[in-house]
Amino acid sequence: MIDIGANLADASFDPDRPDVLQRAWDAGVDHIVLTGSSAFSNRRAQELTSLAPARLSATAGLHPHHAEEWTAHLADSIRAMAAEGRIVAVGECGLDYFRDLSPRKAQRDAFAAQLEIAIEHHLPVFLHQRDAHVDFLPMLSEYRRSLVDCVVHCFTDTAAALDDYLALDCHIGITGWICDERRGQHLLHCVGDIPHDRLMIETDAPYLLPRTIRPKPKTRRNEPMHLGEIANTIATATGQEPAAVQASTNATARRFFRLAG
Repeated sequence: MIDIGANLADASFDPDRPDVLQRAWDAGVDHIVLTGSSAFSNRRAQELTSLAPARLSATAGLHPHHAEEWTAHLADSIRAMAAEGRIVAVGECGLDYFRDLSPRKAQRDAFAAQLEIAIEHHLPVFLHQRDAHVDFLPMLSEYRRSLVDCVVHCFTDTAAALDDYLALDCHIGITGWICDERRGQHLLHCVGDIPHDRLMIETDAPYLLPRTIRPKPKTRRNEPMHLGEIANTIATATGQEPAAVQASTNATARRFFRLAG
């Protein structure tokens, strides 16, 4: 399995990061893409790939929560990482109108700038969208033909939004949200609509611990070792064997991020 989005630069992993990685490998995770979402996490994710260079990759971007931090210096640092082949995607980037932690215009400006960097360096984009479909879709549509590829990370939206993204030939990242009986039930009904070559899985660790894990973990911190729980839930929802979901999402992620097989 490949975890296409884990925030392992998060401070919650500082006490035991090597153990977190070993637990992931032991659980059948082959590769983890470390998410960059700020100037700090971009640098930290780069540093952390040295812990297992063949099994860790990184992205670099600016999350919409931090959009006001977008500067020419940050843009140049992402361009440098891209030019030197140190990242496999641009992002996490996009729009978040759910929390609105940055002004919406700043979010749109930072998003557009990162799409342009992805186009410039022929890299896929790792996208974030929450409660912002009305602006996100037109912006993505404007740039889509020039982008080599894109994945709507941590998809939690409606079946109609899913149709919109699939019509743009986007990949879809499914997290432990699908394991949440309180708010993820709709994903159980539409995940089967995602073509096998467009579906990928991710933990978004340390967030979104799957609520279906038994016995229940003692901590709410999510880890990449729980990726299999997401694959199992997708398998049950779509009538597949877990091994088939693991194999297809692995192949899709390797192709999308250009990872060595």
